[in-house]
Order: sequence, then C-alpha cells, then structure tokens
Amino acid sequence: MQGLMMQQPLLVASLLMHAERHHGEQEIVSRRVEGDIHRYRYRDLAQRARRMANALADLGIKPGERVGTLAWNGYRHMELYFAVSGSGSVLHTLNPRLHVDQLAYIIEHAEDRVVFFDLTFLPLIESVAPRVSSTKVFVAMTGRAHMPRDHGLAATLLCYEDLVEDHGDVFDWPLLDENSASSLCYTSGTTGNPKGVLYSHRSTLLHTYAAALPDSLNCSARDVILPVVPMFHVNAWGLPYIACMVGAKLVFPGPALDGKSLHELIENEQVTLSAGVPTVWQGLLAHVDTTMGSFSSMRRTIIGGAPCPTAMTATFQARHRVDVLHAWGMTELSPVGTVCSFKAHQVSLPMEERYALQAKQGRSVFGIDMKIVDMDGKELPWDGIATGDLFVRGHWATRDYFGNDDTPPLRNGWFPTGDVARIDPDGFMQITDRSKDVIKSGGEWISSTEIENIAYLHPEVTTAVCIAARHPKWDERPLLLIVKKPGGALVPDELLTFFDGRLARWWKPDAVVFVDSVPLGATGKVLKNRLRDQFGDYYLSA
Repeated sequence: MQGLMMQQPLLVASLLMHAERHHGEQEIVSRRVEGDIHRYRYRDLAQRARRMANALADLGIKPGERVGTLAWNGYRHMELYFAVSGSGSVLHTLNPRLHVDQLAYIIEHAEDRVVFFDLTFLPLIESVAPRVSSTKVFVAMTGRAHMPRDHGLAATLLCYEDLVEDHGDVFDWPLLDENSASSLCYTSGTTGNPKGVLYSHRSTLLHTYAAALPDSLNCSARDVILPVVPMFHVNAWGLPYIACMVGAKLVFPGPALDGKSLHELIENEQVTLSAGVPTVWQGLLAHVDTTMGSFSSMRRTIIGGAPCPTAMTATFQARHRVDVLHAWGMTELSPVGTVCSFKAHQVSLPMEERYALQAKQGRSVFGIDMKIVDMDGKELPWDGIATGDLFVRGHWATRDYFGNDDTPPLRNGWFPTGDVARIDPDGFMQITDRSKDVIKSGGEWISSTEIENIAYLHPEVTTAVCIAARHPKWDERPLLLIVKKPGGALVPDELLTFFDGRLARWWKPDAVVFVDSVPLGATGKVLKNRLRDQFGDYYLSA
C-alpha cells in the first residue's frame, strides 16, 4: 500500500519562493566590486531573479544548457543562482583563481552558452574569450555607468542591469523533474584536467536540508551569515541556499577578503556566523590581534577546505569566544560530508580533550555514509586507531563526472575520496593525510597533517607544510617547510626540539626549511605537489 501524501518536486526555485513569501523583509547586504555597500531584501532578490529568468529566455538559453558565472560573492551572483537553475538551465560557477588554460578548458568542456562576470575579471575574460567557441555572449555584472568603454572581446558584451531593467518580473518557475541538473562545479584540477560535478535539484535540496540542521551548520532565521567561502567554490558550501531556506540575513564580502575588510563587515553588520578556509582566517585573526580587536557578535565559524590547526581553534574559542565548527567535504559531495559537532557526553570534556576532538573532521550528517578500507578493500573498524582509505556514498554524492569518457569513479557503489582517515567509536572521522601526501618511511606510514598541526602550536609559526622528501636510507622522510611570523627569531633546531614529547620520535622531521610563502591552489589549499617538485630531493642533496 502506498502512502497518501502529496508529491511535489524538490526544486531550487522553491527555496526562493519560500524566502520571498515567509522572509521577504530579511536583508541581503553586499560589498560590491564598484566599491560601495548594496542593500536590499529577499523580496527584491526574488523579483530580480524572475526578471533575469525572462532575460535568459530572450537570450535563447534552453533547459539543460549551461550558463557560466565568473563572480565574487554578491547579490547579483545570488540572483543568478536562482534565475538560471530555477528556469531549468544549469548554473556553472567558474573559479577565477584557476589558470587561464584551465578556465578555457572548463568553459569549452561545459559548452557554456553565456558567461556572466564581475568587472574585476574583464582581463581574464579577454584572455579566455578567443579560446572558447561555445560562448557567444558575455554579460558584465554591473550597471550602465560602470560598463567598460574599451574591451578586447570579439563576442557580444551585454550589461547585467540593462537585462534586468528591460524585462518584466512576471515569471512562473517551471515544474521541473527534480532529478534534472541544476548546477555544475569543476574540481580544482591539481592533478590533470578539472572534472565537472553535475548536481541535481533533488540533491541540492536534500543537501540544504541536512546542512542547515543543528548538528550540522546550525543555521536559523536569527543568524546573520557571512559566506567568505566563494560562491564559485562548491556553491559557497550551500550557504546561499540554506539562508533562503531558514530566512537568515546574508552578508556578502565581494572581492575584499583581507582581514581588515572582513572584520569591518563582521562588526558593522553584526555577523553571527561565518564560513571560510584556514588561510582566510589567518589573515582575519592576524588583523584582530594587531589592532587589539574583538568580535562583538560573531559566535560561530565554520572552517573547512583544509585541516583546521588546533592553534587556530584555541585562538577563536579561548581568546574571542567564537565556537569553531570543523567540517569536511568535497566538490563531489555538494560539498558537506561531516561536521565536528559534539555529542552530549563530549560537551563537558576537559579543554585539551575537546580541542583534540575538534581537530577531527567530525561525524557524518544524515544522508552521507562513510567507511575506511585497507589496501585490499577490506573494511576497517571504527576504533580510532585503524587507518585506511576513506570511501563515501549518499544522497548528494556524485556517481560520475560530467562528460566523463574514462572509467566511472565509483567502486561497488562507494566514492573513493583520496583521503586517508581513521574513525573513532563515536563516529568521528579524522583525515590523517591525502593518499598522495602520506609519507612512507622505512615501510611505516607517517601523517604529514599531524606534524603540521604540532608545528602550528608554536607561536612563531604562520604556515606549516610537511612533505615527503626522498631519503637514501629510509626511502622517504618528513621535511617541514615553515613561514615564520614577521620579525620572529625562530631557528630550525628550536622548532625541531618543540616536537619532543609531542609525537613518536621517528615521526619527527629530519629538517626544517624556512620559506617566504607557499603556493596556494584555486580554493586556498596548499599545492604540495609543487613543493615536492622543489624540495623532494632535499635529503639526497644535503
């Protein structure tokens, strides 16, 4: 016997319809590329999204066709999130931090019909445009007064605000198949060409439900959310969708992601929750420390994209009373997979034990399952000791890549993440390394992540990266690369001594190399492959 319940498709446009109907007065604040602060409300967002949906139809964009965006976090980008997907086309967010060769490959591979871009990226668009045949129309996301007078585009260049103003706000969002594609995001492509992950309306809505839950990102209508994580990187971890679902105030930082600009925005708009990668928070905390500042409203921050050092967690929580939610995910997971939210019996643990727990990536949100396996594919126990390759599956996990002509990625229905991890009896997962970054010394495994976490505890360390360097006797040994705090007097022997008693003696790096900076990828992650190319023979040439 079937249940007697209504059947309504799970569609992205329904989030906007809900926000307009139930939270129409809620504010959206954006720092614009033009330099000013823009304010409007959810009802304005909904009206302008309908106008843009009509404009897309006039441009000849058909259901299923891809529409590219090359933009910062802002209200116009938010409008495209709903105008494109809601009308049945596919929103393709492009990462401007990628190399021009990768961008050209992605646009051509996705066959983007039109690309919207913020003025910041006009030089990038001018470089990419001659190399793509799929895109005939480009739209500058600005008003007529700021349109570029001279540009090198042979293709058509349109003005975003003209498109909005020239079209009416009457548009009926179509009842789409919830399994149809809604958005497209490519992996950062640190090895080989980037791969496209094609999300559906259904997967996006289920991800939004799960990510908003109290034990996930814990969002509500009482929050003021500042997504520092870019909207071009896995849909800003779903926060624009979540904000519509719960009716939270949104604050968009635009291109100004330095510590001073972020702190001003947090204080002026009374932000309660923010989200970003550790490299961004390093700049914010450094600014607050230098200016003897504080956080008057922010009480939670979500940190992901790379392991969060315990020292950063302690600074946020002990000094600034800002709780840290350590999270993990992937482009292939939409992206949220786990969140380090305490269980009841863990809340009262001693501080050091809580910090150790928060160093883990956390437990699965409902809708995602995970397991660790050994080299033979045998599932390993959740004892907090066994370490193996991490596999996941779930309602918003990819089953294949867009336009993939290679072997499908799944293994017996599970997606191999490329991470090496352990899981404790409470279900808390901790990544010990990327499979390509783990160090094998004398036949034994060493975690580069755990070495980095200890290095970050030293007060004179700004950035710590541990890589495997080839060794004449042990095959590989850990080599520690350090960016010192300005004016610091740290020397290698002092830092190596700092490791004594904090980890197994044979895990201790054999050497420390001070560097001015480390290379970062398009999503703020350290490019260890480049450092291995540069320093991989360090012990052989010593």
